[in-house]
Amino acid sequence: MTVNIVLLEPEIPQNTGNIARTCAAIGASLHLIKPLGFSIEDKYLKRAGLDYWSLLDIHYHDSFEDFKLKYPDGLYFMATTKAKHKYTDVKYTKDCFIIFGKETAGIPETILKDYSDTSIRIPMISEARSLNLSNSVAIVAYEAMRQMDFNGLLAEGKLREYDY
Repeated sequence: MTVNIVLLEPEIPQNTGNIARTCAAIGASLHLIKPLGFSIEDKYLKRAGLDYWSLLDIHYHDSFEDFKLKYPDGLYFMATTKAKHKYTDVKYTKDCFIIFGKETAGIPETILKDYSDTSIRIPMISEARSLNLSNSVAIVAYEAMRQMDFNGLLAEGKLREYDY
């Protein structure tokens, strides 16, 4: 396993499906912390994840407190627009947890206050509120994988042989 992607109360099934596909492609575990804003049987969730669901290591947690109890020694990075560190400023490690908040509100400040040293942000212009959640996950997850030299990932592809 590589990194752990954690979605705290995600609301939009298509975003979660896209994130599930990214996690499957990089070998990351996906953790979903309830309440979810959709059913896990949602057709949009399933469609966005395509046929990658069988490749996915997925875990469900009833609350952030339950999640922390299960991984008390975990290294948690909080992805938020309220962070002082850029996502490229930190050192990701195998099995770290990169946590993203729900689409409409992000991670609550009551949680963020305990993680100011490991809160990270993606730089953007001051007029922009945030990026799409699935895009944010992809940006940070691939930086984490880059730092680990894309360990375990196929590094090169081949052109197919064509008969002309």
